Amino acid sequence: MYRGVMSDVMSDYKRHLSTTSNSQTPNSTMAKTKELSKDTRNKIVDLQQAGKSESAIGKQLGVKKSTVGAIIRKWKTYKTTDNLPRSGAPRKISPRGIKMITRTLSKNPRTTRGDLVNDLQRAGTKVTKATISNTLRRQGLKSCSARRVPLLKPVHVRARLKSAREHLDDPEEDWENVIWSDETKIELFGKNSTCGVWRRKNAELHPKNTIPTVKHGGGNIMLWGCSSAKGPGRLIRVKERMRAMYREILSKNLLPSARALKMKRGWVFQHDNDPKHTARATKEWLRKKHFKVLEWPSQSPDLNPIENLWRELKIRVAQRQPQNITALEEICMEEWAKLPATKKKMMMKKKMKKKKKMKKMKKKKKKMMKLKMMMMNKKKKKMNKKKMIMKKKMKKKKKKK
Repeated sequence: MYRGVMSDVMSDYKRHLSTTSNSQTPNSTMAKTKELSKDTRNKIVDLQQAGKSESAIGKQLGVKKSTVGAIIRKWKTYKTTDNLPRSGAPRKISPRGIKMITRTLSKNPRTTRGDLVNDLQRAGTKVTKATISNTLRRQGLKSCSARRVPLLKPVHVRARLKSAREHLDDPEEDWENVIWSDETKIELFGKNSTCGVWRRKNAELHPKNTIPTVKHGGGNIMLWGCSSAKGPGRLIRVKERMRAMYREILSKNLLPSARALKMKRGWVFQHDNDPKHTARATKEWLRKKHFKVLEWPSQSPDLNPIENLWRELKIRVAQRQPQNITALEEICMEEWAKLPATKKKMMMKKKMKKKKKMKKMKKKKKKMMKLKMMMMNKKKKKMNKKKMIMKKKMKKKKKKK
């Protein structure tokens, strides 16, 4: 019965398409446009029934008059705004299959396309990896590299949330008065040397399309740097052990950086919880110099805006392809000086956003916990009611006996 009705609808619809296509000139070509949403189509029908003309509806909704007319004619003929059955092969993966693979990916995002192909094959659907990719793309999913983040223990998570709460409402001016500092290692031929090339097939080993590699990165240099929202501070190469040199680095570079950046009175210094930073001698030196130090949660390099600057610096240095350690140091200094102050301000805004996100995540977790508690309490009440009913029934049975 259903098949007969659908075949009649299809034949009527094809006849309708043939008449509309014949009315066009043979040379006319129509570009494929984005399909209107169901709500828009329903609005068009509602406005037409309210007595509005096709041109008025088109102007109101920003839709072509011809499109409005086509939707109204379709409504009059089939009494629906839904998409009618189309000619051509149906999708290989059914809606149920799509739900299955999206559910699998939500549980384990590291599932490969091959695993999904095997899952569907076991369910009786044979597809290729390309079909899987196209289907997932239509569902808004795309393959990405997993983001590397610091390994956080519950103690670290609590410390980060505490820090976020304390500084969540701080005005932007306060963050502009912070000098951020950190150390980084830059390799001569490290991972940052990676770059894309345009090449033809089988030309991957042409010297222009390759990057030379050496064991252990070909040597490296350790850098200490600082910056604020106003621009980059000093950048120096650390040639000896950092633990022995740290106080000397601060005494020679921190105050000159603050003066060069024209920091306001009461500026704050930030460094992480590395043992050389938290050593008693370092703390005592900072106290004697009357430096305000920003409290910093452990395992939180991703919260420091200077990490973004290190990445930018490494990319710029790699693009210039230094060939020895001396050239590497010179290029690092040159590129650091070129980093604009606007970049720093952007990093500051990113930091504020991160802190707000952390706060929102905590609120969501609390709501989830409350909902779980509510559900648990409801279940307990139901169980208690059932027990009470069972007890009453047992008492009645005993009385009857």
